[in-house]
Parts: sequence; C-alpha cells; structure tokens
Amino acid sequence: MDDIGSDVEEIVAAIRGATHRVTVAKRTLAEVLVRATGHQTADEITHEVQKLQPDVSPSTVYRILEEFEELGIVVHTHLDQHAAVYHIARTVHGHLTCEQCGAMFEIPASHFDVLARDLRESFGFALNRHHVAITGTCADCRSLQP
Repeated sequence: MDDIGSDVEEIVAAIRGATHRVTVAKRTLAEVLVRATGHQTADEITHEVQKLQPDVSPSTVYRILEEFEELGIVVHTHLDQHAAVYHIARTVHGHLTCEQCGAMFEIPASHFDVLARDLRESFGFALNRHHVAITGTCADCRSLQP
C-alpha cells in the first residue's frame, strides 16, 4: 500500500476507533485531505470531493470536517481575513501570512513557546498553537518598500 493509502487507512481507523461509521463520503474526504499539498478551504475540499463523488453535498463535507476536527484528524485556522483553512493534524505549527502578497508560511509551534507560557502565567489562558495565525509583511514585500 502506498503512503496515501496507508494515511487514509489511518484516518479510517481513527473514525472506527471512535465508533463512528465510515462512509464513502468520509473516506473520500480523507483521500482529498491526504492528497492536498497545502491548506484548503471547505469550499476547495468540497470541490475536490465532488470530483470523486459528485453526490456528496457541501453540507455533508462541512459535517464531516467538524467530525474530523472533533476526532483530532484535522485542524483549521483562519489566515488573515480569509475563510478557515483545514489540514491534517500532524505536526503542530503556526502560520504567518503576508498582508501585501498573501504568502503563507508554516512555522514550528516552538516559536510560540514563550508566548504560550506568558499567556498561561499571566491570564491562565492555554494557547491553541494549531490555530495561531499572525499577519505582517514578508521579507520580499519589505524589500520592495522605499
């Protein structure tokens, strides 16, 4: 079995392990997420799912994404003012988004360790480092400024 197939089977096992039903729509959505090369909006995921299974409705995709998030299979984040994007919950990371060109960079969650500790000590607040998105200006755009 190839890596994609084994990753899909891992997701299917997580669904079954939580005693949830494995449907064609869930398996297809798992395939789409595993094959994705980056973060995708729910609409982009729906489009890809419907290429493979045209009868799967957008509302079904949204429900499955919610279920997958509850099971820890996927996480979502909001990048700048755009729609939420989803990706498989593997390595915890944060996101930097350039406000000028829209470039998005994944950064290791360890960059938020000091902030997370300070927020916990100062406010009793536990930072969800999967969900961190910071906007600013990337080096390329800054180099174009006078």
